[in-house]
Amino acid sequence: MALYGVIADIHGNREALGAALRLLERRGAQRLLCLGDVVGYNADPDECVALVRESGALTIAGNHDLIGVGRLDFRRCSAKAEYSLKRTRRTLGRDSAAWLAGLPPHLSPEAGVVLVHGGVRDVQQYMVTPQHIRQNAAWLREDFPGARVCFFGHSHEQRAYEVEGEEVRQLPVDNTVVLHREKTYFVNPGSIDASRKRDHKLAECALFDTDDWSIEFLRLPYDCAAVEAKAATFGYRITPGIERLYKLKAKWGRKANWGRTPFSPK
Repeated sequence: MALYGVIADIHGNREALGAALRLLERRGAQRLLCLGDVVGYNADPDECVALVRESGALTIAGNHDLIGVGRLDFRRCSAKAEYSLKRTRRTLGRDSAAWLAGLPPHLSPEAGVVLVHGGVRDVQQYMVTPQHIRQNAAWLREDFPGARVCFFGHSHEQRAYEVEGEEVRQLPVDNTVVLHREKTYFVNPGSIDASRKRDHKLAECALFDTDDWSIEFLRLPYDCAAVEAKAATFGYRITPGIERLYKLKAKWGRKANWGRTPFSPK
């Protein structure tokens, strides 16, 4: 039994990661779980890799980590993500890249608990609807028999879903959530990086207590002005003009494929 600190979607944001790690340490977290996307969007990929490694966090690969080391392409990226990840690929250190390339797609830190980044079978899936959760609950039962808690990231929102049979219920996350061991849960601790958020610029994480099977969702401020200044200075922020070019390129790429007959080997 343990008190876990759960983090996800750091995206090269050293200031937010440092603030969250200090808070989790003060709150008595005994072990850290990291749900991936250590790099991407912001200007400190190597520094964030170093902090996660030094913390001893059990870490899985996110889609930005895989794209950053060339193991996934840009086809499912937004213009902002693609632009920043191209910069990440150019600046990421060799040791950091080797560590990211070696991360597993999922982990089970203890019986009944599974870590994924996006969906159970798709690292780039956004689980944001009850239908997504219902389908992934079926895959969880097939791929990880006995799992009752699935932590996921990718969507950058603090969420908790309770699954009982075919019924999916979204739980409020403004207070501590107590889990029932006979039910299944999908839990997103939120994102360390808040650069994509419009309603607030707060780092998000969670505490998971396996003694009483409870989850506390946390939010805390960090120096977001410093993060944005570095990202702009070192070429991680796309300008409106370049973003329009990226979107035109994507649009014409789609048009070029219209009407093509898929290859079917005989």
